[in-house]
Amino acid sequence: MPSPKPRRSPKPQERQRDPERTRQLILDAAEAEFAAHGFKGARTAAIATRAGVNQQLISYYFEGKEGLYQAMSQRWQARQRDLVPPETPLDEQLRRYALEATHNPDGVRLMAWGGLEYSGPDSDPDHAPRAKMLERSVEELRAMQAAGRLPAELDPATLLVMLMAAAMAPTTLPHVIEGVCGTDPRTPEFIDHFAGQVALLVQMLGRASE
Repeated sequence: MPSPKPRRSPKPQERQRDPERTRQLILDAAEAEFAAHGFKGARTAAIATRAGVNQQLISYYFEGKEGLYQAMSQRWQARQRDLVPPETPLDEQLRRYALEATHNPDGVRLMAWGGLEYSGPDSDPDHAPRAKMLERSVEELRAMQAAGRLPAELDPATLLVMLMAAAMAPTTLPHVIEGVCGTDPRTPEFIDHFAGQVALLVQMLGRASE
């Protein structure tokens, strides 16, 4: 087996560019590439081309494709904190997550690809941080249930999965929506309507526990 080629450091002129801007260019390009092809199908050469940078910069800044994927996850967690600050009501959380299909469709596609490619924790480079993040969401649902704001019969972990699937449906099930609803699921008008319906569903769950 041939020995791997040594990793080349970027040329001095490549390092002189704004590091943070370069990182963001690479992350934006990676999100589009991973959303189109999944983690397994994405190529760092294609990401570099999209970003307009030398491919070696991906190794320089992110230690390769897996590190880049994990950096995108960290960026999403930062986005999530802005999207749904603490104390945001659950129905409003779901409405905002559903609206991401308009504002950040590649992020939703990335999550969908992760599921399609999943064959166990070892196949998922973002498994541990995502599990930790989702456990916090489950704990929030448990606290709501303990406070009498959700029906006692519901399993909070299963409920979280169902709510996530509902919020992602305009991206993951556009063919079903078009067949059932008779409309283009990608239009901002439909997504806004759909987000409101998801929020209403959560509100009705709360009323059912009263």
